[in-house]
Amino acid sequence: MQFKIKDVAKLAGVSVTTVSRVLNGEKYVKDDLKAKVNRAIDELGYAPSHIARSLVRNKTNLIGVIVPDLTSSFYATILSSIEEVASANDYNLLVCNISENIDKELKYLNVFQEMRVEGIIIMHEKINEPIRALIHRMPIPVIFSSVKPMDQKFISVIVDDYKAAYDATNYLIELGHDAIGFIGGDMRDITSGQNRYIGYRNAMSASGKKLVEAHIRFGDYKVKSGYEQMKLMLGSNNPPTAVFAVSDDMAVGAMNCIRDHHLRVPEDISIMGFDGSQLTELARPTLTSMEQPIHEMGKVTMDVLLKQITGETIPSEDIILEHRVAARESCMNRMKAT
Repeated sequence: MQFKIKDVAKLAGVSVTTVSRVLNGEKYVKDDLKAKVNRAIDELGYAPSHIARSLVRNKTNLIGVIVPDLTSSFYATILSSIEEVASANDYNLLVCNISENIDKELKYLNVFQEMRVEGIIIMHEKINEPIRALIHRMPIPVIFSSVKPMDQKFISVIVDDYKAAYDATNYLIELGHDAIGFIGGDMRDITSGQNRYIGYRNAMSASGKKLVEAHIRFGDYKVKSGYEQMKLMLGSNNPPTAVFAVSDDMAVGAMNCIRDHHLRVPEDISIMGFDGSQLTELARPTLTSMEQPIHEMGKVTMDVLLKQITGETIPSEDIILEHRVAARESCMNRMKAT
């Protein structure tokens, strides 16, 4: 049997208002009445309805989060940081994994409205017109994290992906590599697809390095595609001496492929990833990566969204965080080796 608040009040011998005040943690309730209410709650096993309380207070303390791929080490890490800040501020997350399916996103955004979420975090940028129209109509704060959509209305918390990819490629060049391969992402993505690819190409061009089309491949940011694209690269004449992959997951896949082909990382081929996820320390050899401040990105995203919810002043432009090269074992300095 599911008991209601009036059942608690009857058993405790108090008014429904007094029970409500105890449940809401209000101070002005006598200790003896509070004790009676708590005993009745324990005896009945009463659990207050979150939905009912939300309707009364017109506040749900829910944050909706759209994640493109929860199997990604990057998204798992940033989500944990977002949850930590949300929990510290008495908010709960309603996380929806769309698996890169934007039709799912439209459905989940409508669910968010029905659940009366107080804010929305979106972690991918492939937004069609129905989705764009919907989030523009919503009277709910929306923020993008780790990506920048073409729509300039919304704030994003990002790194400079072009500059980060340029710097990653340049790092390999400074280690003495001339033939540098590239495993890119989805070119429909401006942030992690186009910007990182252009950064790679421009760094190669600025240093006078030759671009070899057989050394340029595109995957889907996952380990398996990194493996597959590296296999194709190894099948070409004169494979590169270094490869820059635009996700740590694809970089780990590339390393696995190299080992399966009886080659060594980094002695035969150096590998560099992008993100700075937990995979970098778990991989063997440990993975050099262009590191995004993932935990800070999640924290800043949630902090700014909370300010939007409470009507505080927020930045008028995107928040761009610093990237850095996290050097580990997977890249070899060919200058020292010669």
